[in-house]
Amino acid sequence: MSTRHHSHSASLSLSSPKSPTAIMLDRTLASRRSQPHSDFDFPSSSAAASPIPGSPTFLSDDESKSKKPHLYLLATNYISRFGLVKSPCLCLSLCLIFIVFGLFSLLLNSRSFVCVSSYDPISRVSLFGLDGVDSDFGSLGVPWCRSKHGKTVEWTSKDLISGLEEFVPIYETRPIKNNMYGMGFDHSFGLWFIARWLKPDIMIESGAFKGHSTWVLRQAMPDTPIISITPRHPEKYLKKGPAYVDENCTYFAGKDFVDFGSVNWEKVLKVRGISDFSRVLVFFDDHQNELKRLKQALKAGFHHLVFEDNYDTGTGDHYSLRQICDQLYIRGGGHSCFRDSDEARIRSKRKKFWEKAVDIDELCGPHEAWWGFRGEMRDDFNHNKTIISYAEHFQNSRFVESILDVYWELPPTAGPSLTHQTRYDPGRAPPPIVEDGRYRLFQRLGLDRLERSVFNGYTQMVYLQISEPES
Repeated sequence: MSTRHHSHSASLSLSSPKSPTAIMLDRTLASRRSQPHSDFDFPSSSAAASPIPGSPTFLSDDESKSKKPHLYLLATNYISRFGLVKSPCLCLSLCLIFIVFGLFSLLLNSRSFVCVSSYDPISRVSLFGLDGVDSDFGSLGVPWCRSKHGKTVEWTSKDLISGLEEFVPIYETRPIKNNMYGMGFDHSFGLWFIARWLKPDIMIESGAFKGHSTWVLRQAMPDTPIISITPRHPEKYLKKGPAYVDENCTYFAGKDFVDFGSVNWEKVLKVRGISDFSRVLVFFDDHQNELKRLKQALKAGFHHLVFEDNYDTGTGDHYSLRQICDQLYIRGGGHSCFRDSDEARIRSKRKKFWEKAVDIDELCGPHEAWWGFRGEMRDDFNHNKTIISYAEHFQNSRFVESILDVYWELPPTAGPSLTHQTRYDPGRAPPPIVEDGRYRLFQRLGLDRLERSVFNGYTQMVYLQISEPES
């Protein structure tokens, strides 16, 4: 590794062009955009090979410099030339025929036109925003954890698209084709991209299952040591089907298993020649209380963390960062348990389309407790349930803010009309990297070659950078 890259990775070169409030506004506006976008080409070189300096804000996909006049204006101009405005009935009839013919031609000739799915067409049209549901749901907000100084990551949407172009053929070679109950494409790409960008000296994963995440880390950093902590060794799964065991990985598994919070990390890393903990990437896919893991990582001295299952409020089997940051005082946070509210109405409507959407009855527990999971702080694969008050929930959020330098949720790879995913509610996620309607880009990146089932495992994977609270 060159000195330049070493310095780059250690500091992560953070910048703060926008406040958290501005970022939230940008994300809200982005979720309400419905206009089509033109496809354009990006360089194929990877972000890891050539880090791109500059603004960390995401690029706008709307690159058009001019707009065509509306169809009805063209029709009006055409009709007025022949003096037909004197016959209102004839004028109206011609306008309607012209509009219908134009829309029919647009559907037939548009290369970006994509069939949505086998759902009822009228319902699907209204689902994707033409009745305002998308906008209304976005107005309910998506909580965004506030960092100490409003810093954000330095990579852009352009870097993510370049990364997708490189990662798709890698993903097609995965040893575990059907990774049921494990990571799908979205999170596999996110973990690979983050590891490639940071270039850590060592990677630690808590929770390996059959070894897919280990394989992803290895594809990102071929020569970097990996420490894998998992109760059952991945080799045990080889007896029943595909699994991955890495030769350059130290496994704390089986009889050697030790929980992440009980490891003497200073001793373990010193043996491997690692003294700079800012050069370590820690990946959690262990379904444990993320507040607990956050405190353990901070105590150990780690800075760069990725949580795979960052469950939304009212879902999941453990207390997540997103749940912690869902607060009444944060823009986009907090909920109402009033059954006749707009939130209840919209949630009920979206529940019909998205498997993981949560309605008011599911969201709210006893005494209108909506935080966490119906007022519970869950842990250890849902085996531990602790009822907490809103005051405790509030203090958890303030603690996270005191140590948080960067919070970045991985966007979905592509919009639901492209991936045909029906699991997570896109209204509760950042705008996708490849937005709906951009089929040519989706196809050029090779995403159309993948089975649609690999896009159904998205749970808001999040990257964090943390440090000790300021005095």
